[in-house]
Amino acid sequence: LDGHPRLRQAGGGLMAQLLAALATFLATALLLWLTPAAPAWAGPVDWHELPATAEGRQWWDAGSLRSNRDGNLTVLSRFQPAPPDEKKSDLYVMEIDCGQDLFRDTSINGIPQWGSSWQVAAGDGLIEATIKAVCAAGVDLLAGS
Repeated sequence: LDGHPRLRQAGGGLMAQLLAALATFLATALLLWLTPAAPAWAGPVDWHELPATAEGRQWWDAGSLRSNRDGNLTVLSRFQPAPPDEKKSDLYVMEIDCGQDLFRDTSINGIPQWGSSWQVAAGDGLIEATIKAVCAAGVDLLAGS
């Protein structure tokens, strides 16, 4: 029976279907594994723009504001440089230590920044305004942590 042309054809078709299904599964799994994770917060996007400076414009998203297990705030922010690069915009997930006026970027454009260092605003008006606004908005979150 193995030599019968119809059985060989049916078996080959089944094998081709199994290989195609396996290839599809592996390609999908690889795509999901390689796709950078974006911040996955539930809640509406609620951008708050801060006063612009010579460096550019900055927004923070009130819908993403959270208190983490370390007692700091995390928030999604967006920075747009001043001209000539005003068409470029970057997304940051910032962790803010309100008690010490420190911040660190834990994600930039969806790419985790493992081991990022705490920084002071060091005269950066946009960062200073972001810290001030986020800490003011997060008072209730920090009180509950």
